[in-house]
Amino acid sequence: MDLIGLLPSFGNFIYTIAAFIVVLSIIVAVHEYGHYIVGRWSGIDADVFSIGFGPVLLSGTDKRGTVWQVAAIPLGGYVKFAGDADAASGKDAEGMAQMSDSQRRRTMHGAPLWARAATVSAGPIFNFIFAFFVFVGLLMVEGVATDEPIVGDITPLPAQPFELEPGDRIIAVEGVEVNSLSDFLSNADQMPAEPVLNYTVERDGQVMDVTGPHPQPPLAGSIALQSAAREAQMQRGDVILSVDGTEVATFAELRDIVAESGGEALDLRVWRDGSELDLLLEPRSTDMPMPGGGFETRYLIGLTSGAVFEYGTRSPGVMEASTMAVTQIWTVIRTSIEGLYYMIVGQISTCNLSSPIGIAEASVATASDGLIEFVWFIAILSVAIGMLNLFPIPPLDGGHLVFHAYEAVMRRPAGDRAVQILVTIGLALVLSLFAFALFNDLTC
Repeated sequence: MDLIGLLPSFGNFIYTIAAFIVVLSIIVAVHEYGHYIVGRWSGIDADVFSIGFGPVLLSGTDKRGTVWQVAAIPLGGYVKFAGDADAASGKDAEGMAQMSDSQRRRTMHGAPLWARAATVSAGPIFNFIFAFFVFVGLLMVEGVATDEPIVGDITPLPAQPFELEPGDRIIAVEGVEVNSLSDFLSNADQMPAEPVLNYTVERDGQVMDVTGPHPQPPLAGSIALQSAAREAQMQRGDVILSVDGTEVATFAELRDIVAESGGEALDLRVWRDGSELDLLLEPRSTDMPMPGGGFETRYLIGLTSGAVFEYGTRSPGVMEASTMAVTQIWTVIRTSIEGLYYMIVGQISTCNLSSPIGIAEASVATASDGLIEFVWFIAILSVAIGMLNLFPIPPLDGGHLVFHAYEAVMRRPAGDRAVQILVTIGLALVLSLFAFALFNDLTC
């Protein structure tokens, strides 16, 4: 056996596992801390706060008697409150029968309904709050693009050198007036399909004609997770010169060829840092969320058009960044729910459902894209997990909230036997869904 040859794969495996553990541990810690701290504020004692399940790797006890631990299986976590029989919050009826009234008040099952409901709902809510602050922070640090058509640093392209220079203000391209950056990009389809175009710019107070790149060349910007382009190891900044021997000068030409491929493999000639290489990509049928809702199935290779020059940015105010963050959270929730619905009714592929294997692959992919992308991915996943936990399925948080709602309406808690049966059914459903998602990641 060639052990030396296995080292790169082994290294990638370790990197994948490490990225997955970091991502999930952060999200689980936020979620469980929400349960813990709101429970504590509500007068409910916590016996154990655990990140992970199974054998305990590290542990310590605080002054309140809570055991804080890290366990060996990083697929979740839990807070075991006083009065719980297990990590799933099953009731320790025998233990509670021996408690005084004041002791029972400090248990999860003996606390008032409002305290229990607040403690249960706090986990998903903290996931949303965490994502909100991450989105706001990143938007304020990274800034948002201005709409001024002012040229920043120009992206390396095979057709260079151009006469266009950083600092130029674009007035027109091929005679088409440009008043904003939005105009510059939206008018791209009206431009000749050539790598070099004629620009009219203002430079140092003078208007002049210069040469510059097509607004949307076949330049790789972002590369989608689990896409044909990422699998072929395309990189940001790659320029596609030809597809199956046919030269392409614009991203629209590339998009049309891929859309009409029918999923057949494509030979791409790619320019990267002054050198040319050949890549073979097989477009994948992908269900894309539409701006107005719903999904559209297209053949894609997983690229978005890159910017031909750096756009100017500005730091948004707190209110603007907050609005954008809320919009991002709502978009994740809406597209997730729509995706599940369309999978159930058979309008999109169930391959869109991923297990921890898919999450691990996405984690390492975004980690390799840079810190900003990695942190953004953690925030998106935090929203998705918070939303998932609100589904009305025992033993998820949403299932417990259903029991609390029943108690509020009926003025009595659900019977212990009924709760136990429903939790067992719900757990079987969750495990079945997990197994199905795992099957998808291994076969799709």
